[in-house]
Amino acid sequence: MCSEPHRTIAPRSGAAFTLDRGQRLTVIDPMGEQVADLLAFNRHDTAEVISSGRTLDYASRIYLTTGDPLYSNRSNVLLRIVEDTVGRHDFLLTPCSAETFRIIYGDTDPHRGCFGNLAAALAPYGILPDAIPVAFNCFMNVPVDAATGALTVAAPLSRAGDHVTFEAATDLVVGLTACSALQSNNGSFKPIHYVISG
Repeated sequence: MCSEPHRTIAPRSGAAFTLDRGQRLTVIDPMGEQVADLLAFNRHDTAEVISSGRTLDYASRIYLTTGDPLYSNRSNVLLRIVEDTVGRHDFLLTPCSAETFRIIYGDTDPHRGCFGNLAAALAPYGILPDAIPVAFNCFMNVPVDAATGALTVAAPLSRAGDHVTFEAATDLVVGLTACSALQSNNGSFKPIHYVISG
């Protein structure tokens, strides 16, 4: 793993930043069992964005790891996973939101969730909330029942210090969170660290 100093995303918050082609982003779970929602947009045309549907279609599986590319809605590679110490991430479920917490958790005064955190962080780049797609949910563990297709959100398999590293295939705007949903993070909220190198 790279030796540059890490940056911290506080629990239940998010950040946005740029990556140049060839740079690497390492997302680190410093305490274990904490999800990070990741988005990527083509910096030169932010209408081109990471696509769960195209990526999973081309991979022919839902669990992605080292060596797998993450495609855009235009079938271009935006990121490649170049190192992964966990091997279980989610690319099916949408970023949690105030609506998530109302509908699933029954909250009457809901947190804005990863969706709201991403929307706020990406706004300075001119990216509007409606442009936010399904995120690549680093460390999120979503088993699928082979017979029924039922989804279960289980505790992440990540332990303290686990990480996943991506290499940018083009110039990007990236959104990243420390996820705000209790169920996704085994009942507690923790920070996420990240490192940009290269």
